[in-house]
Amino acid sequence: MPPIEALTQLLFPTRCIGCKEIGVFICSTCRLEWHPHLYSTHISSIPIYSGVIYSKTASKILLSAKENGLKGADELIVKAIVHALTQANLSNRNIRLVPIPSSRSARRRRGRSFMVDIAQGVGAVGGYRISDSLELVRKVRDQSGLHADARAENLKGAFGVKAGSYPCGDLVLIDDVVTTGSTLREAARALTCQGFSVLASVTACVAQPLR
Repeated sequence: MPPIEALTQLLFPTRCIGCKEIGVFICSTCRLEWHPHLYSTHISSIPIYSGVIYSKTASKILLSAKENGLKGADELIVKAIVHALTQANLSNRNIRLVPIPSSRSARRRRGRSFMVDIAQGVGAVGGYRISDSLELVRKVRDQSGLHADARAENLKGAFGVKAGSYPCGDLVLIDDVVTTGSTLREAARALTCQGFSVLASVTACVAQPLR
């Protein structure tokens, strides 16, 4: 190890993103909670495919990517979504990935549009095309702590299709986690009411059971 790298590790040791133990970016114990498989559920008639069960470790990984912009956390999320897409056997379709949009305040705070960046990473790894077609057309409350009915009401009519956007092909919604399905349901509504075809949704994580 070069001297400068050794000094950096001494002053700022690598810690596990899940449990904060010194050693590696994600330890073997936390890796067991972030080991992509394929989990499927439905929101209305739209199938949802996910790679990882939502857990405390998964929550920390998502927050580290969203709020801290950790590249390694982004990569874990991208890999989970790519795995779910591959295992869902959607590769024979004319897929366009449609990321769930962030609010303006979230984009300002984070310095980026989180799910657009993730979708672009998925596209780069898996060779999928991206259609950044959705936008928030009104303010919504923070979803944290809201139960399913409140989340659905909070998001009702919140998404729209960007002016001049014509997403073609089989659209696949991309998000970090599905908990109640309200976000994906509203996103699908915004697209289908404009005549676009939503094939499925794919998320890195899924809450079990859906709340």
